[in-house]
Amino acid sequence: MAEPRSAKAGTVRAMTANRLRDGVVVYLATDGRWTEELEEARIAESDEEAKALEEQAKEAIEAREVVGAYTIAVEIEDGVPGAISVRERIRAAHRTTLTKDWYDVPL
Repeated sequence: MAEPRSAKAGTVRAMTANRLRDGVVVYLATDGRWTEELEEARIAESDEEAKALEEQAKEAIEAREVVGAYTIAVEIEDGVPGAISVRERIRAAHRTTLTKDWYDVPL
């Protein structure tokens, strides 16, 4: 079974994965559910909080809810988390699954 990967220690992080049933990018939310919106993600501001995210993700992997879980570095602007890397901005914009509105989603 795959273990969750981690962003660099010392960065503000969120947990991301792909939902197993449809492959959609999801984020671990503050209430423990998996959400498609990065803005709803639970934020880890310390290594201890990041470890807690990893433990929750590990449980979700074992329960076959998600796959490929890992933490991503985020920046907080006006209280809202945003992805830092280009890869994660693309994933957060829902550009990883083909839908009818695929071409209308701005990056």
